[in-house]
Amino acid sequence: MSPKHSYILGLNTYDHDVSACLLRDGAIAFAIAKERITRQKHASGFYEEVIDYCLNVEGISLDDVELIVRNCYILPVGEMEKRLVHQEMPYYFGTSDRKKASSHPLFLSHSGKVLTISHHLAHAYSAFAVCPFNDGVIMVVDGVGSYRSDVDERFSPDDSVSPLARESESYYRFEGSKIETLKKVWMEPSRGFLNQEFYTMPGLGALYSRVSIYIFADWNKCGEVMGLAPYGRPDRIKPLLELKGNGQLAVPEWSEEFNRPWLSDVGEAWETSPSMQHWEDLAWRVQDDTEKVLLARARWLRETTGAKNLCMAGGVALNCVANGRIAREAGFDNVWIQPAAGDDGIAIGCAYYGHMAIQRKPRSFVMKHANLGVDYSDKDVHELINRRFVRLVTKTTSSKNICADTARLLSEGQIVGWFQGRSEFGPRALGNRSILADPRKPEMKDRLNKRVKHRQSFRPFAPIVLAERAAEIFEGGQQSPFMMLAESVRPNWRERIPAIVHVDGTARLQTVRQEDNPILHALLKEFEALTGVPVLLNTSFNVKGEPIVETPGNALACFLGTGIDYLVLHDLLITKNPLHRILSPMMQVYSDVGAIVRTGLGQP
Repeated sequence: MSPKHSYILGLNTYDHDVSACLLRDGAIAFAIAKERITRQKHASGFYEEVIDYCLNVEGISLDDVELIVRNCYILPVGEMEKRLVHQEMPYYFGTSDRKKASSHPLFLSHSGKVLTISHHLAHAYSAFAVCPFNDGVIMVVDGVGSYRSDVDERFSPDDSVSPLARESESYYRFEGSKIETLKKVWMEPSRGFLNQEFYTMPGLGALYSRVSIYIFADWNKCGEVMGLAPYGRPDRIKPLLELKGNGQLAVPEWSEEFNRPWLSDVGEAWETSPSMQHWEDLAWRVQDDTEKVLLARARWLRETTGAKNLCMAGGVALNCVANGRIAREAGFDNVWIQPAAGDDGIAIGCAYYGHMAIQRKPRSFVMKHANLGVDYSDKDVHELINRRFVRLVTKTTSSKNICADTARLLSEGQIVGWFQGRSEFGPRALGNRSILADPRKPEMKDRLNKRVKHRQSFRPFAPIVLAERAAEIFEGGQQSPFMMLAESVRPNWRERIPAIVHVDGTARLQTVRQEDNPILHALLKEFEALTGVPVLLNTSFNVKGEPIVETPGNALACFLGTGIDYLVLHDLLITKNPLHRILSPMMQVYSDVGAIVRTGLGQP
């Protein structure tokens, strides 16, 4: 690739969801989260792997990059790195990271082309810089952002909070490439066992994470809390959040009545716990409170600014149930949500801050899809399937019409791993790294949860639907290309596609347009021709606890180790042969498959 292009690199560093985004002439060239490379969920630590991924596939070096913009929500990156030099912090900086960083040009860099920005400002740029609107407002809500003392943007001088207060909510107005801060909601520091216990602080996202820890023993299981909420009984638990008349958020003290946490190390099975009804009721409460607060905030933004367009980012913007209500009820003409709304999307915001705020260049790129990974070649795929052990346990057929052949298998009840094109950036599989199934079969949900995903039975599955047919099947009428909105399934369709209908009658839908994903759109059309249903069940191509697959080798390893019936790699249709059942116990030690599991194939 010619070095005459202008390159900017954005980085989310050290804490969870380390990621990189490379801009080429103001457009996103590539973006990747570290977890997709290392296969460690929400990978933290040093950022060498994500930088190398982007630079190698583009065919450039760091010397070709004009500007590098970074963020770490804990501390400004330079200060964080100074501390890491003399402190043992294995989560942020393990032994292997120390070795990599010691010779890396960006570690402890004093270069003028390397800078740091604060957390919510990066989230804001990730949303508005690539949205389809020229003007509007931005809502950023997450668990915790930067310290007040580290915030770069201008905000109200009458904020009297401590310099150690942390960002919780931030609201902005934008026009063209300019952004203005309207309001910030801070969380005062709280006492705790560790100073990074943000979930003990009085904030909206922090409280949701606290409930996640209480129910699932993990602060980062907020999506599971959202999925559990419809099973709860309304108003059995007192409110956990309240908006006062002046817009002040009140978070009552976490009291002794919450004395039934799930403790994963005591050996109690989660699904058979006698505390289940209590957990379901608590999930309902925090979800209902969150929806009410977010909706009130969005209405305030609309009423005070008169804006017609809303952009959203921050981890709380992954709450598709609340997003659906905002889209329907807040009064905006349009709502756009960054598909990587969590901290992996920080890399996008950092890169565009460099492009727009530092280099003073105008916005010119709209993020119409999230397919920002490497496009693996047919050669990569053929090298993989020709490995000796792979040929022993699989049968591969080249398809002349992969969409028609896959649609037939799906209509017959087969579960298909679907690998096409570039991997999606963000936490949702949007049809390039997906496991697909027939939504007409009510038993499909349990089959997938038990045989493939190995996760709790309450967890719902999402539909993908032809964009032109979505309004016929789902209420609300919103387009949802990034699977960011939950909508009610129309009553006359619920019995036709029961596998994707949640217990409350809703579904987290993804709408598919031909111009955004031609092959996925063609697959839906073929399935519709066979069944009359323009919908497929879509779930991410992974098992519980693992990241979504990135490489063809990752996909094959997941296929061979689960109950997926068929694997589609480009135009190849792969199934397991009888030898698979005999030889599968040896898969983890056999050299060929061991190499696939460890490194994947086609990794840049």
